Amino acid sequence: MLVGAGRHQRRVIQRAHELGVEVVAVDRNADAVGLAEAEVGEVVDFSDVGAVVEVGRRHRVEGVVTFAAERAVPVVAAVAEELGLSGMGAETAHLMTHKVAQRRRLAEAGVPQPRFAAARDLHEARVAMETVGAPAVLKPADSAGQRGVFRIESIDDLERHLYAALAESASGEVIVEGFRDGREVNTLFVIRDGVPSLVTLSDRIRPAGAGFGVALTHLYPSTLFGYGLEQAEETAGSSLRALGMPVGIGYPQLLVGDNEGVDVVEVAGRIPGGQMVDVALHGTGVDLIEVALRQALGEAVPDELVQPRFIQPLAIFFLTAEPGPLPTGRVKSFGGLERVLASPGVVQADLFLVEGETIRPVQRDGDRRGYVIALGATNLEALEHAETAARLVDVEVE
Repeated sequence: MLVGAGRHQRRVIQRAHELGVEVVAVDRNADAVGLAEAEVGEVVDFSDVGAVVEVGRRHRVEGVVTFAAERAVPVVAAVAEELGLSGMGAETAHLMTHKVAQRRRLAEAGVPQPRFAAARDLHEARVAMETVGAPAVLKPADSAGQRGVFRIESIDDLERHLYAALAESASGEVIVEGFRDGREVNTLFVIRDGVPSLVTLSDRIRPAGAGFGVALTHLYPSTLFGYGLEQAEETAGSSLRALGMPVGIGYPQLLVGDNEGVDVVEVAGRIPGGQMVDVALHGTGVDLIEVALRQALGEAVPDELVQPRFIQPLAIFFLTAEPGPLPTGRVKSFGGLERVLASPGVVQADLFLVEGETIRPVQRDGDRRGYVIALGATNLEALEHAETAARLVDVEVE
């Protein structure tokens, strides 16, 4: 199995070993943690498709996979195609990672979504803003982690943030989308032979202000019910079918309005980061990493690995500065993780803190400094457990 060697990929490497799969890891950073954990580690830039293909051929790998890394998705697809291995294909990978191409394909299929327009410079961005109207959301066409994402209320806002958004786009393109209020919902699917099977549907609670796109809490099951729940599941599934994803993990994010109208926010074709894999694992017993590994190896994935085995209410609460419990400033010391893990209902927690780094107000996913996963008899009880435990973290800043 060929994988990257970054911090997020360690979980894939460890699970592969548990399944008896040998791993070849690549990363341009010689100190990447996964290089030492794999059977074979090579210092190769993962974005260099030709170099990665050469490594794959030399070691006769039987599958290639990534976890949570949006920019690795097209590379994985291209390498798999070149080596004749299982994958979603380069064309589908482009649709899954380029927001403009994705929006156009969804529009062709009639999938409900916000109004949108693309731009590469200030003139085109002004036209896009006039087309979409205010308020709007400005995003890089091909980025992730809420980098370069801004809410736009006016042309002045657009001019102020355009170049920051363009700087986050490898293709030098942005998208302007209509903004609407509503409940954001995450869905997770396993796609086999082009047929998406729903695993989870959960609420994604976000802050107001500059970090409006960052998830502060995942709540499972979703608080949606009745017709709204049916519409969300149908819209998410139709987005995956429209994008032609043949195999893999699908991650449509939706916005549900007060009138129960559902729009697609965006669709990812990978195991998502942000502990979403734990929503499926703790909430339903479905191991998305095992599913992804088996699919990458070209194995048929049976129903028993895909269908939820139970429904366990849970909450994943991220540790952030306001509105979260962490202070802003340069970190002097931190602790308390042991108390968090011993708190009622908590099944998993971690801190992403380093002395000397700066905790800043929430604006992107990287501003989350840890998480707490708690279970409960209901999702709201689980959230109460998680929030209570999160307050046990001690962080001192200058």
